Amino acid sequence: MRQTPLFPALALLLLSLIWGYNWVVMKTALADCPPLLFAAMRVLGGTLVLFSILRAMGRPLAMPPVRYVLPLGLLQSTGFVGCTLWALEYGGAGKTAILVYMMPLWLVLLTAIFLGERIRGLEKAALGIALAGLLLILAPWHLEGGRGILLALLSGIFWALSAVWQKKHGALAMDILDVTAWQMLLGGIVLLGVAALVDPWRIHWTPALSLALFYNAVPGNALAWLLWSYALNRLPSGVAGMGTLLAPAVGILASWGQLGEVPNLSTGAGMGLIFLSMALVVREHLKGREASSFLEAQE
Repeated sequence: MRQTPLFPALALLLLSLIWGYNWVVMKTALADCPPLLFAAMRVLGGTLVLFSILRAMGRPLAMPPVRYVLPLGLLQSTGFVGCTLWALEYGGAGKTAILVYMMPLWLVLLTAIFLGERIRGLEKAALGIALAGLLLILAPWHLEGGRGILLALLSGIFWALSAVWQKKHGALAMDILDVTAWQMLLGGIVLLGVAALVDPWRIHWTPALSLALFYNAVPGNALAWLLWSYALNRLPSGVAGMGTLLAPAVGILASWGQLGEVPNLSTGAGMGLIFLSMALVVREHLKGREASSFLEAQE
């Protein structure tokens, strides 16, 4: 029987809402904590949550194959999370979110190169429309702050590479909870080491910082990576990647309302194009389901 994509789609929706609002949470937290140190505490805090869950469930804590889980941790936790927080030090929450979420464009390109996945039908148009939307939001003719832009782009590339690694080497039978916990532990330890070399370890413990760490450790990291791995393993890479484009829209709106980062006309038009591209990707996926259902009915 064909598996319904409803639950993977709902996982992507919840993930986008969690990650979208987290741009405001993270930007606010950097007033009290250096970026890489906050990133390391975010990852290692989520690790503690996941290992506590595994222990409560009576599950063994044996590490998955290190040749799989270590590169995943370096790409997903060290590279993606570290560059994201570092980029936020130099740029606004909304603009940084959009730069990071160019990930689906890198993902489509990298999966075509390494996995041989084809871009189908409406997804081709969606890719072009999403690129146009992102260009309008980025407004490259007005770009400033090169270091933050580079770090944000690197963050998206690391994220896309981690997704390719999962698709290429992660068997569906491998336990998602176990893999997520271990990749976060290994990647978080490396991230903490980088923070020790780069960041001054000066923290101002405030209620806002404590709440931000909780949000990042539990829903923003532990739960979020479970949702992402679950969706990625059950949806085509392009659909999973494009589905997360709702998150930067949420980030822009939240930073507008809470941080006063008002999007201009170009940004609004770009968001509209991104939503259109998402609709096209969903439509293409539904067309595939309808065709399969028709063929099954004829058998």
